Amino acid sequence: MTAPELDIVIPVYNEGQNILLALDSFRHHVKTPCRVLICYDREEDNTLPVVRAYPQEKFSIQLVKNRGRGALGAVLTGFEDSTAPAVLMYPADDDYNAPQIDPMMVKFREGCEIVVASRFIPGGCMKGCPWLKALLVRSSAFALYHFARLPTRDPSNGLRIFSRRLLDTIHIESTLGFAYSIELLVKAHRLGWRVGEVPASWFERRAGKSRFQVLKWVPQYLKWFGYAFATTCLFRGPETVKLKPGASLAPTRK
Repeated sequence: MTAPELDIVIPVYNEGQNILLALDSFRHHVKTPCRVLICYDREEDNTLPVVRAYPQEKFSIQLVKNRGRGALGAVLTGFEDSTAPAVLMYPADDDYNAPQIDPMMVKFREGCEIVVASRFIPGGCMKGCPWLKALLVRSSAFALYHFARLPTRDPSNGLRIFSRRLLDTIHIESTLGFAYSIELLVKAHRLGWRVGEVPASWFERRAGKSRFQVLKWVPQYLKWFGYAFATTCLFRGPETVKLKPGASLAPTRK
C-alpha cells in the first residue's frame, strides 16, 4: 500500500450508524493515498466493531484511543498520531463531501497550509441547520471575511486540511470543542501563511447525537474572533503567535 499523503482524522462517539457510509464514500471517491485514524473515547463505542470489520484494501484504518478528554482531546490525539504531510479533520456523519477531498489536496499541493471546505462559496451549501447555530455561523463568517479580512468565507467549518508544518509549529491553546480549528486559521492568517478553500456541503446529521455545544463554546470562539480583528485592525504581527516548544518560523512551502 502506497505511503499516505493524507491522514484523515475522524473523532467518533457511538457513530456505528454513520461511519460505514463515510468509509464507503472514501473508497469510492478519494484517489489520494490516505490513511484513516478513528479516534474514540471508550472500548464500548459502537463504532469500533464496524471499523474492525471494514476491508482495508484502498486505505488503512488505525484505531486511536483518546488520550485527552471529549471531542477536542480526540482530535488532538489524532493530530499527534498523524504522520502524513497533510491532515484532514473529517466528521464521522459526513458521507457526501468525500468528492471534495482530492480538490482540497490540489490546493494543499499548491502551497496552502490550510484548505477550508467552505459552505458559503458557489457550489457549497448548508441545509437543515438549527436556527441559532445558523445565525451564529453565518453572521460570524460575514464579519470575519469582510471586516477581519480572513481569507475564507467559512471560518467555522471543521472540515479542513492542515499541513504537517502548521501542526508541528503552532501551539494550540483552545481547551473546548472545535475552537482549535478557528484558532489555527486565525494564527495562520497572522503568520501570513496561505489559506485556500473549495466548496462543501453541510446537512443536519441523520443519526446519532451531535457534540456541537453552541453556548458552551461561544467564549472560546469569541476569543479567536478578537484575535482575527487584532491582526487586521491592530496590526499584530507574526512574532505574537505562540509556537510549540522548539518550533521556528521556517520559510513557507513552495
